Amino acid sequence: MSYLTFALTSKGGFIMQEAAVSPLATWQNFYVIIGSSAGALTGLMFVVITLIAGSRVRRSSGTVAAFGTPTVVHFCVTLLVAAILSAPWQALWNAGLLLGLSGLGGVTYVVIVVRRTRRQTDYKPVLEDWLWHTVFPLVSYTVLVVAAILLQSNPVPVLFGIGAATVLLLFIGIHNAWDAVTYLTIEYSQSENKSQD
Repeated sequence: MSYLTFALTSKGGFIMQEAAVSPLATWQNFYVIIGSSAGALTGLMFVVITLIAGSRVRRSSGTVAAFGTPTVVHFCVTLLVAAILSAPWQALWNAGLLLGLSGLGGVTYVVIVVRRTRRQTDYKPVLEDWLWHTVFPLVSYTVLVVAAILLQSNPVPVLFGIGAATVLLLFIGIHNAWDAVTYLTIEYSQSENKSQD
């Protein structure tokens, strides 16, 4: 993508100059919104974990590592992608390299989450849990890896893929945070009812 500028020459005439415009510039507002949301939601997860620690419903560190920590990681990766794509890169391959590393790190982390989820004993995950905690994040991180490879050769459609992957990570985090809070609320109310009986 490029635009034309006109410059005044020393002889008083105008010449046309073509200046390159990064395709990332058109995504600035999108990533400001996504990054701000991810940052704010990360802070709210700290509040959720504090509430869990203060409740009578006790969870092991393995359960928090399997279900709470990944939510914070997804929000942080969303914030990282927003920062990467908001930086004033001179070449797209720089952003692609960092996106690819972020995606590979995310894929690796999903494998770790699967292991942690299987090892924890406080809660037996159902299909919905496996989808939202492993499958959907794996899809998002895989899209980031593929997008990183294709970014320089075909940036316009690839940027839509990256945008979709970051929005999906944001929604995954929102869903998982809500799921954790509602689950703990129900568990807490049930334990309160048992203690009153």
